[in-house]
Amino acid sequence: MRKLAFGYSTKCNIRCEHCVATEDLSVGRKMDHDKAKEIIVEMAQAGVGGISFSAGEPFLYFNKITELVKLCSQIGIYTRIVTNSFWAKTAESSDRLVSELKKNGLCQLRLSYSKWHQKNINRHNVLNAALSCQKIGLNYFISFITDFSKEDDQHEQFLRNHCLTFFPEPVIYAGRAESFKRRSILTDYQANCCDMNPYLTPDLDMYACCDAGSHFPETNFFYLGNLNDNTMEQLFTKSETDRLHNLIRTMGITNIASFTGMKAREIITYSKCELCRKLFNSPETLTRLRTEVSQLAAWSR
Repeated sequence: MRKLAFGYSTKCNIRCEHCVATEDLSVGRKMDHDKAKEIIVEMAQAGVGGISFSAGEPFLYFNKITELVKLCSQIGIYTRIVTNSFWAKTAESSDRLVSELKKNGLCQLRLSYSKWHQKNINRHNVLNAALSCQKIGLNYFISFITDFSKEDDQHEQFLRNHCLTFFPEPVIYAGRAESFKRRSILTDYQANCCDMNPYLTPDLDMYACCDAGSHFPETNFFYLGNLNDNTMEQLFTKSETDRLHNLIRTMGITNIASFTGMKAREIITYSKCELCRKLFNSPETLTRLRTEVSQLAAWSR
């Protein structure tokens, strides 16, 4: 099933220092609403079965996003909204908005949570939003962004104390987080295959990976094109027929790094996204991998 991260707008009402966003809030961009509806219909025709409304803060355009969610529901597309929960200051306001989303067919709410988010949004907003989902019967999970420091223990314990559904996700050292001191991962040696769900920007640029996207400026490895010049089917097909993209999905980034000559003890100090950037944002490495893609496909450790 094809899935896609839908960037309706880059505008956000907070500025977290770990965010992968790089643009200033004052220049936040928004997709034309009628065009967004046309694109969603085209996505359904191209076999897209799941859309995640993300990028900026979708609830800044609550009525518009709800309308798009309803359209998706009518044409059989699974929907998720990623939000910072600024709107859930009280249980009553939270119940009201979650009920509206449930009524219009939203499938899942993903609540962002971290020591960086919670400098801007009270953590009880996240609690209110999660409890509303439990009460009203809307599927949810909390995306707990962490650098795995001891400082995060209290934030994780808050989620555990309230029996909330959460999933720890490593911070991506890109965008505003690029200046962070990098922590070595030092985990088990594993393939690190990636589904690479595409990301569509408000300007209708499409990238093959929602996490990497425009953060590969040296090579533009994941850039697929613009919907003004291509159909949705053409852009999906471009990624699905790219041999390196497919090897990321099947062989995994770790094995590709090993093929290039990186030592195993170095590889395990990188997170998946960091390792991907090290490989594919390097013009020299990318040129080599493109040239030797047949050998790579046949290679095994």
